[in-house]
Amino acid sequence: MKREWYRTAAAALCGALLCTALPDAAYAESDKQTDAAYAESDKQMDAGQAAGNEQTDAAQAAGNEQTDAAQTAGEEQAGAVREVTLRVCNWEEYIDLGEWDEEETIDLESGDIIGVNSMVEDFETWYLETYGIKVNVEYSTFGTNEDLYNMLTLGDVYDIVCPSEYMIMKLMAQGQLVPLSDEFFDTSDENNYYINGVSPYIRSIFEENEINGEAWSKYAAGYMWGITGIVYNPELVSEEDASSWKILNDPAYYRQVTIKDNVRDSYFAAVGALKSDLLTSEEFLQDADYQKNLEREMNDTSPETIALVQDYLQDVKNNAYSFETDSGKADMVTGKVAANYQWSGDAVYTMDQADEDDFTLAFAVPEESTNIYFDGWVMLKSGIGEDAAKQHAAEAFINFTSRPDNVIRNMYYIGYTSVISGGEDERIFEYADWCYGAEEDEEDAVDYDIGYFFTEDGNSGDYVITAPADQADRQLSAQYPSQEAIARSAIMVYFDDAQNEAINQMWIGVRCFNIYDMPVWAWALIVLAAAAAVMLVRMKRKKHG
Repeated sequence: MKREWYRTAAAALCGALLCTALPDAAYAESDKQTDAAYAESDKQMDAGQAAGNEQTDAAQAAGNEQTDAAQTAGEEQAGAVREVTLRVCNWEEYIDLGEWDEEETIDLESGDIIGVNSMVEDFETWYLETYGIKVNVEYSTFGTNEDLYNMLTLGDVYDIVCPSEYMIMKLMAQGQLVPLSDEFFDTSDENNYYINGVSPYIRSIFEENEINGEAWSKYAAGYMWGITGIVYNPELVSEEDASSWKILNDPAYYRQVTIKDNVRDSYFAAVGALKSDLLTSEEFLQDADYQKNLEREMNDTSPETIALVQDYLQDVKNNAYSFETDSGKADMVTGKVAANYQWSGDAVYTMDQADEDDFTLAFAVPEESTNIYFDGWVMLKSGIGEDAAKQHAAEAFINFTSRPDNVIRNMYYIGYTSVISGGEDERIFEYADWCYGAEEDEEDAVDYDIGYFFTEDGNSGDYVITAPADQADRQLSAQYPSQEAIARSAIMVYFDDAQNEAINQMWIGVRCFNIYDMPVWAWALIVLAAAAAVMLVRMKRKKHG
């Protein structure tokens, strides 16, 4: 509301000048008396001023002492009650909520791990004990990257969020992020669990990939990672069929498969199916630039490819049981569907739940390509701004969730794989072996090497799990994909506004309208309406003819 301020002022000057004619002698005598009076007055004023100055200086000194003391006391008092509010927004069910039962205790050689309190509550306690500052975390969740972006667009304000790689790239390109501080990368700080424990493999990816000439690692710290694939019921689906994106449109599995209800994941799968022959050809596989070519093909947004994807996904929509974001896990466990397009972390969760019911499920990585995805923490300008206290709390939150024991808690709770390998702390590998290592007397076992994740060169031989043979295509292969699967992985790159507009329009066409879904009565109404329109035109022509 615009305001106007009106000011009024009034001043009155009253005086009287009395002019009296005096003789010259009187003037002279008066001047002498006046000069004497002035001299005496000056002496008194000088003496008074000197005394006043001494009193003022003393008062000022005393005042300064009182001010300094008050300021010190105020600072001490402020330090005792200093608080920071940190607004965090993360994926649903993507952090340990605590309240574990005693039998859930993870008993590693290095010590037991159990989630008693929520991770957020434990962070608040740790931050106060470590830095002497109380942090209040306001924790929110989102369902998809697009949901998060819409929330931000509509004005929701957060300090730190956890989108996937392509959304991180988008936020970077739009200048919405605050860079991580130099202190965050200080390896000499024992509380910097992220930089001291992030997997060398993951770290290299974040440092080598750039947006506008700036590495991801400048703005993003990884949280979880994985690949995409197909969870399937081996009694109903062959491994060969599950190992191709073409299963989504295979009529042999009519109404028995599910697909992701978001444009980027569905687009990726459709491209893989449409380009299957190319992507699996020997010529393509043996090309020296295979990795670069694979990423280019899987992120193709040419008008021709977009049109083909729309037609393909229309067919998938007609063939699939549903498009889903989270319900596919339960649909697999309850047997409603035979195959489910899934992120590897959710695949682990799904197979774990099925195992509890003595219901065996498996995981396959499509031979055409798999998406290697990352979810990572980024700080938003709209929330953090230039608030150093908030940024410190946000970076501390990343570090706390990167502490090896907390990494294990989160992986146990949500089933996804952390980007943290632990550095010199061996507990992350201990946990992987605890989960998947075979019993000593197990006969049907295989050696599963995951050294690429834990070491710089991946060839140390110290990170090999002797696991039950079936784990080569079940939870272990989902949580730590084989090097063969990693070799055919591609990142979903950032699409610019024109590309996003094109594929979003395609997605609207897929999700909002499908000619195959129209019932017979709807077609009948369309035909009748068209016939009525034709008859009306003819009648008008006759009338005016």
